[in-house]
Amino acid sequence: MTYLELVNDVLVRLRETTVSTVTQTSYSSLIGKFVNDAKRQVEDAFAWNVLGTTVTLSTTSSTYSYALTGVGQKFQVLDVLNVTSNLRMKNIDFATMNRYQNFSTPVNGIPAYYAFDGVDGNYDTKVTLYPRPDGVYSIPFSLTVPQSTLSSDSTVIKVPDTLVSQNAYSRALVERGEDGGLSSSEAYALYKTMLSDYIALEGTRYPENQEFLAV
Repeated sequence: MTYLELVNDVLVRLRETTVSTVTQTSYSSLIGKFVNDAKRQVEDAFAWNVLGTTVTLSTTSSTYSYALTGVGQKFQVLDVLNVTSNLRMKNIDFATMNRYQNFSTPVNGIPAYYAFDGVDGNYDTKVTLYPRPDGVYSIPFSLTVPQSTLSSDSTVIKVPDTLVSQNAYSRALVERGEDGGLSSSEAYALYKTMLSDYIALEGTRYPENQEFLAV
């Protein structure tokens, strides 16, 4: 569904008049807010495959800090590789990386470790590499990145639209109170059941989501 279709789907459930653009009325604009809130909650519930993306860093000799352009600050790391050297990059904590970079003379070589460190001017997360690259290396970051906030009527939502619609509907019921239809608690309980079913179904396709290790 598109953003507009989702808003109209919720309006129909509320027995309200549909609109030709999300911002047509103050109420449709409010429903648009609920749709975006619902989208974020669904995205946070699981590492949906549809949100998967790869950002590849191409290093420059002696440059060890890079921005993950377009990623923002809210993402999940699935895997990081140094494909030039056939290495799996290891995520280390900030304090350890800080000591590597500042105690004695930093080593230039094949990057094998990374740590996240702040954001750039576009508020994209920055990553620090160690050893500092001694040449050009290709380092793809496989990530799960939430979709940007919906604003255009024609934007197609990535996560399951049925879940977003049901969640937004339950939020709208809370806002306006009971009116003889489903109660907000019933609508939200239905959403949680649907979410559980969708996660269970998607989880069967990815073995890593079926492994639980004691730590």
